[in-house]
Amino acid sequence: MTLLRRTVLATAAALALIPAAALAQDSTDAPIKIGDINHYKRLAAFAEPYRKGIELAVSEINARGGVLGRPLEFVFRDDQGDPAEAVRIAEELMTRDGTVMLTGTILSNVGLALSSYAAEKQHVYLASEPLADTLVWSSGNPYTFRLRTSTWVQAAMLAEQAATTDAIRYATIAPNYAYGTEAVEAFKANLKRLKPEVEFVAEQWPALFKIDAGAEVQALERAKPDAIYNVTFGTDLAKFVRQGTDRGLFDGRDVYGLLTGEPEYFEPLGEEAPEGWFVTGYPWYDFAADTPGGAFVAAYEEMFGETPKNGSNVGYLTALSVAAAIERAGSTETEAIREAFEGLDIPDTPIGPLHYRALDNQSTLGAFTGTTALNDAGEGVMVDWSYKDPTSYMPSDEDIRKMRPAD
Repeated sequence: MTLLRRTVLATAAALALIPAAALAQDSTDAPIKIGDINHYKRLAAFAEPYRKGIELAVSEINARGGVLGRPLEFVFRDDQGDPAEAVRIAEELMTRDGTVMLTGTILSNVGLALSSYAAEKQHVYLASEPLADTLVWSSGNPYTFRLRTSTWVQAAMLAEQAATTDAIRYATIAPNYAYGTEAVEAFKANLKRLKPEVEFVAEQWPALFKIDAGAEVQALERAKPDAIYNVTFGTDLAKFVRQGTDRGLFDGRDVYGLLTGEPEYFEPLGEEAPEGWFVTGYPWYDFAADTPGGAFVAAYEEMFGETPKNGSNVGYLTALSVAAAIERAGSTETEAIREAFEGLDIPDTPIGPLHYRALDNQSTLGAFTGTTALNDAGEGVMVDWSYKDPTSYMPSDEDIRKMRPAD
């Protein structure tokens, strides 16, 4: 066998071992594919606007020439809210479909499963929405980054407001999984730090999306709290609000709601939306047209013929983050993307500059807080709202280093 023939055969054999999708990704004109995994059927109220936010950003990015001169493309897959299914899909996306990194998920238990997979396989994963802080702190790893505002931070913002009132006796209600338990722990820790005399007289832990709202409301009422901290969302929130309103649970009491003001959860309540709660949310309806936030709202409405939700904002920021990281990396290689995400700055977004902290891979996305009310059309909205930077609400760098395992 001639030397030339042996070389050709050896090269062919080597190429045969490389998936066709990977070869396509190396092409200078092939799309750069991103694998997005989410609960598109189970949590459609958030996931569908999230997908549309990504699609809007991708259309704008590609209209400007794409990323590294190539089109950006998201491959969307539905995991049914099942951690095992999410991991199986992730493996397919990365080994068969030629994606260069992973994004997505809403439920924290699914996000934690994907984070563990990303660390084991050394794939970059941008956890767009999962709120459990375990993701970037006690279970943090070099390959997992988180976009959404920390649960600790959002709870601290609500606790700051609660500490200014006369309320002493607090009751909490939260879904019984990672996000819910961390949200309650964070609120309690921050409020007790600010007002040591407070006491927590009841904690209710309904199963996610299986709330027996009548029973939960009765249990909270029996505890006779001065104030209530609510972490339920989605259909659980709707049932809790209706039962609580019918039974007078909220009368004369301060109520604090994590996520309650987000349009995907608040708008379905219509005229039943509670008034006077202090919440986190997304008041898109008040963004001035000449601001980046207002421009995003206008572009979203023009493209989809509907108003944005908070999920829309998160999806849009997800795509912007991915594009910025790959551009900074100058490559679609995993280690280059991972290093690019560390300390990544995105100066122009609908909510202002965004930064990914090298300390813990957490973004500096803040949160909107305000008070719930009904507008003239009988729709639930946030009033007297403000956008709060997360920096002053974060644990200290020293504390985060203690919580986060060695990278």
